[in-house]
Amino acid sequence: MLKQNLQIKLGQKLAPQQIQLMKLIQLHTLEFQEELERELEENPALEVVKEDGGDEDDFSSLDADYESEGSESIDTDFDVDEYLYDDEPSYKTASSNFSADDEDFDNESLLTEGQSLYDYLMEQIHLSSIDEEDLKIAEYIIGNLDNDGYLRREIKAIVDDLAFSQGIYTTQEKVKEILENYVQKLDPAGVGARNLQECLLLQIEKKVSRDKAVILAGNILRHQFDALINKHYGKIINKYNIEEEDLKEALEVISKLSPKVGGNFDTQTITINQEIIPDFVIQIKDGQVIPLLNSRNAPTLRISEEYKEILSTYSHDKNSAEHKQAALFIKQKLDAAKWYIDAINQRQNTLLQTISAIVKLQKEYFLTGDEKNIKPMILKDVADITGFDISTISRVVKSKYADTPNGIILLKNLFSDSLTNDDGEEVSTKEIKNHLQEVISQEDKRKPLTDDALVDVLKEKGYNIARRTIAKYREQLNIPVARLRKEL
Repeated sequence: MLKQNLQIKLGQKLAPQQIQLMKLIQLHTLEFQEELERELEENPALEVVKEDGGDEDDFSSLDADYESEGSESIDTDFDVDEYLYDDEPSYKTASSNFSADDEDFDNESLLTEGQSLYDYLMEQIHLSSIDEEDLKIAEYIIGNLDNDGYLRREIKAIVDDLAFSQGIYTTQEKVKEILENYVQKLDPAGVGARNLQECLLLQIEKKVSRDKAVILAGNILRHQFDALINKHYGKIINKYNIEEEDLKEALEVISKLSPKVGGNFDTQTITINQEIIPDFVIQIKDGQVIPLLNSRNAPTLRISEEYKEILSTYSHDKNSAEHKQAALFIKQKLDAAKWYIDAINQRQNTLLQTISAIVKLQKEYFLTGDEKNIKPMILKDVADITGFDISTISRVVKSKYADTPNGIILLKNLFSDSLTNDDGEEVSTKEIKNHLQEVISQEDKRKPLTDDALVDVLKEKGYNIARRTIAKYREQLNIPVARLRKEL
């Protein structure tokens, strides 16, 4: 039996405008410019004020014109006066908190025509002397190569795909033959390899040379690859009864081979190269750190003059259905424009308050430029100063850069947890990572320090850290274990 129940629930939902505001906040300068241009195209009631110093038009001028006509109030589904008489008539966002050097950040996208690896290989295979059916198999193999030039799929899977999708019935031996005799013979050397070892071997085999180092390099790759990648150099020396200098020369040959032969090709026909546009500018004046906002993040916006005139015309003609329909359309655009301008204001204010809080917490670093002076700082620290939610701070610092006297930095790199040293002082984990990286860079590469040894070295510097923490920091710095850091 169906029953009807009446329930009251208390819940929270973000309005579409709030969601859009959050998206605006996390955009960096270039993305924000693109978003602004899109909004200007979609909403004709919104326009950018040109900064020529003499254009201060706003709704206040319309106020006097409307009163001089002595027109009566109009009965509509909305209040026209809400738009004709606003408590804050200047619908624009203007701020002096932006850098005077904004012209230095001019950016032009560089469009570069490039050829993909797939197109390059297809051109070659069509010029080779290969049967028509074999050509189709070769084309399918090329289509299955990844961006690095490797064939990651099993031969059996390719045979099955050829049968089901192409109607070509063949064998694994035939596909392997075409792969090795045609695809892997194409340029660049190493293309079509199924693993790193095969990729390097394909390259070394194309080096037609009687040089002792090249021959030794080929033998090592072919027969001692596991010992090579694990840096068991002693085993290789004993295997081939060679001197250490001979192994160094062979390793030099191997080091010049490319592990990703497709890396020099564009993954798309057109690539866009863009320089970094700082979202903030940090200036130092008289020992004070001054945060500024890139003026591209603070455009001067207003309601279109043309739309104000249309709205004024409607206010004098209450009987025209066409004008009323136009006014309803204008109302939607004006609502959107007003909200968008408010959102830009809020975005600008949020960015400024956040960077000001970061500068306050990291003043010593900005003054000196020394990463060792970066203090422990988490999102909550900035949120406590600004009063914003932690998620808002996270959106602000995401993918945003600051131009400082010591170079351009990514804001999120200023955030780190803290540890307590032997003196009872809180130090940034970034500082510890810098010390760890410095110690490893100065170690004896013939006998690199193990994680246990690194624990002892950092303990001498006053950082009492567990071995597993050292391992975690080392992995975050993309530093391999001691065995793989060994050099001759």
